[in-house]
Amino acid sequence: MRDIDHNEILRWAVAAQGGSTEAFGNLHRRFVALVHGVLLSRFRPAVAEELTQECFLIAFQKLHQLREPAKFGPWIVAIARRVNAVGECRSTNSDDINEIVDHRAGPESSVDAARVMSVIRQLPEAYRETLVLRLVEGMSGTEIAAETGISAESVRVNLHRGMKKLREALAINANEVNTHD
Repeated sequence: MRDIDHNEILRWAVAAQGGSTEAFGNLHRRFVALVHGVLLSRFRPAVAEELTQECFLIAFQKLHQLREPAKFGPWIVAIARRVNAVGECRSTNSDDINEIVDHRAGPESSVDAARVMSVIRQLPEAYRETLVLRLVEGMSGTEIAAETGISAESVRVNLHRGMKKLREALAINANEVNTHD
């Protein structure tokens, strides 16, 4: 992620509201990882990918409703949080491993990534979202706060508590595997 330039976002959002598809394309490029991360915290990767595009379509259609153009990030996050996938569940199964991992990663990394995502999806929503934005999308706590509209302190607490719960859950799962060997 790059530094947040609120003036640039404001210019793009105002231009997009005026009909500029180029400006909307800039907003898309700037916020696609954010929206994807929010959705990935709730849905399988392939579904999150599809819903990311749906969120931007909704945003494009409702851009005239955006009252504070400088807050495009929190606005599109709100759209992403409300979107639903018909018939989709949160659980990750073994078929989802290929959707989650970087195909250049080795088999052990693939299994680990699927396991971590499975555990993250079982955590409370506030932890899921901030963890995915941090661990998968690579956003800093400051970026998460600025772009989602969540206070910096809440992001910090959610990341801290979420990581603690993730470590605990992964340790429990590892112990369960070891006791069954």
